[in-house]
Amino acid sequence: MIRYSIAQTSLGPVIVGMSPRGLCAIEPGDDETTLPERLKADFPDTTIREAGAELAPVLEQVVRFLDQPGIDLDIPLDMQGSEFQLRVWQLLRAIPAGTTLSYTDLAERLGSPGSARAVAGACAANRLAVAIPCHRIIRRDGGLSGYRWGLERKRALLEREAVQLAATA
Repeated sequence: MIRYSIAQTSLGPVIVGMSPRGLCAIEPGDDETTLPERLKADFPDTTIREAGAELAPVLEQVVRFLDQPGIDLDIPLDMQGSEFQLRVWQLLRAIPAGTTLSYTDLAERLGSPGSARAVAGACAANRLAVAIPCHRIIRRDGGLSGYRWGLERKRALLEREAVQLAATA
């Protein structure tokens, strides 16, 4: 069972999905009416229900987290993926805000230097925007490429983190 709520953020509408084990989805979109269908497509064998007030505190914390990079998200994550994806996502979570790595750099940190494309695939499969910060992964030449939720959101997140990092330096 996944319960969900939708909120407006600086990234646009976002759906937040919560399983009994923790957050399983933080997905920005362009149209809040399509977000529940996307959640159902991501979790086809799971019962999906709109949450009531019980999810409000979680939703508030996630919205603050998305709008203010660098604050902690103190909610357990229910990361659902392959063993390789889980390894990539754990490494992504260790990248500090305001820092970027290339797909190749991350593959090397995994101990699998030839797996840059597989790393990109793991980033694309991420359902937990910002909590698993795949937006911090860029091309080797420093350019932006691929982001499940759009390059404009990726750019906005990186710019926001750079501003916050400069403000705390």
